[in-house]
Amino acid sequence: MPEHPRLLSSTTAYRGHLFDVELDELQMPNGVIARREIIRHPGAVCMVPLDAEGSIVLVTQYRHAAGRRLLELPAGTLEPGEEPAATVVRELQEEIGMRPGTVEPLGGFFVAPGYTTEYIWLYVCSGLSPAQLDGDDDEDIEVETMTPAQALAAIESGEICDAKSVIGILRWQRLKKP
Repeated sequence: MPEHPRLLSSTTAYRGHLFDVELDELQMPNGVIARREIIRHPGAVCMVPLDAEGSIVLVTQYRHAAGRRLLELPAGTLEPGEEPAATVVRELQEEIGMRPGTVEPLGGFFVAPGYTTEYIWLYVCSGLSPAQLDGDDDEDIEVETMTPAQALAAIESGEICDAKSVIGILRWQRLKKP
């Protein structure tokens, strides 16, 4: 197994609300000096919430980087010291006004390990009951539901086009119990 590069220096170039940007200098095993720009992110959760009829609860919201509203699974960033399962419960109440009775892990994934530390934990949530928490002031979220077949069709048509939602729905479909 090849050895890891050696970190020579790390400088925070930007400190933001959601993430920091670091400039790292590494010495590769072959002696070459490499520079890497890393977005340090605290991690996030993404949920596949299922209502009593087995439909998936989704949200639409404006995503500035995409330049439009996107249809997505509910998701949110971990607060400092917060466990992912606790983030799930908080975020569902903020985004869809529901508290899950059951929270089951579906695994997770690195968003883009070439430049960010962001890891998203996936969960399926059922046994939803009304419980609203105030969301962020700058969020403009609308809630809608789709049957699993409609959600799969929305992925195929490109209506659902963000990676976390595509991965979450497809992983849930693949792993769900018959």
